Amino acid sequence: MIPRGQVATYGDVARAAGLARGARQTAYALRVSPADLHLPWHRVVGVGGRIAIPRSSRSYHEQARRLRSEGVIVKQGRIARSAIVKLELL
Repeated sequence: MIPRGQVATYGDVARAAGLARGARQTAYALRVSPADLHLPWHRVVGVGGRIAIPRSSRSYHEQARRLRSEGVIVKQGRIARSAIVKLELL
């Protein structure tokens, strides 16, 4: 449900799924989901629009690369506020 070129926070994804205060559950679900689901994990960020993966990891750089390829501005691990969307309840 997160459009290309935009992001949502882990908390917003959790709330849209009906899980109040479920940001950690969202992160866990994305981490353990099979790759063949092709979930747009890179469009989910931490509170305040920051990449929540450690900066030294390969995944951090992959997330930043994917977001930039969709036109999202990423500076020092933070996403431009204009790219953050609010999700509706599923």
